[in-house]
Amino acid sequence: MASPNQTSSPAEPSRRRTPENPSHLLAARAVDAMADKKALDVTVIDLRDVSSMADFFVLGTGESDLQVKAIANGVMDHIETECEERPWKREGMDHYRWVLLDYVHVVVHVFLPSKRDHYRIERLWGEAESEKMPEDGDASDLDLLQELLQTSPDAA
Repeated sequence: MASPNQTSSPAEPSRRRTPENPSHLLAARAVDAMADKKALDVTVIDLRDVSSMADFFVLGTGESDLQVKAIANGVMDHIETECEERPWKREGMDHYRWVLLDYVHVVVHVFLPSKRDHYRIERLWGEAESEKMPEDGDASDLDLLQELLQTSPDAA
């Protein structure tokens, strides 16, 4: 608490999602962008019941730093085009070994295979529900997201 002679720092900007872009819609858009860039092992982890850190993690693997870059840029471009949002924070854009795109309630991870094997995000969040996209699939193949998209009035 600030003393009478100190000024309070301004409040942090809101990190809330807008009603037009619920977290499951952003996750679905990230999955579709990863599918377009041929990411491997695309997985969605539903964190809503186990953590307040985020609603969803979306994970994908690129076979080279160039593919990791293409996947990350594809996700950012697709979400900006479809949802008019940019990541709140971006990390790993200098070496493209593990790129993290933080959309506040959705966090997108794009890994090289060695980094994904090393950090094993799926194991860290093993108590959370998760679903892996089938090879050559997209978000429409993920029951976890489709159930939410069908019940969301603004998800069209």
